[in-house]
Amino acid sequence: MSNFWLIVAGMVIVTFGSRLLGLFITAPLPPFWLRFMRFVPIAVFAALVTPNIAGSSGEGAMRFVAAALCGVLAWRTKQLWIGLFAGMAAFWLLRSVF
Repeated sequence: MSNFWLIVAGMVIVTFGSRLLGLFITAPLPPFWLRFMRFVPIAVFAALVTPNIAGSSGEGAMRFVAAALCGVLAWRTKQLWIGLFAGMAAFWLLRSVF
């Protein structure tokens, strides 16, 4: 059981240590990290949405079409909110028609 607590303590140190270190570093980030950080929000969004595309009760095809529309519009316009609104509108329209 003591091994369990050592692992938990290690996870706490790594998690909160890295967060505190990020707060106390005052040096500017290199350009590579600034470019890298631009992709974090969309990567997190994709990781949250992708598992739910299959859906339930036969909605998989409708969800896939709406997600594809969302992805294409977000990519072409470079505005995630436009893709989200269009994808949701397409899903609701498809759901009400079928």
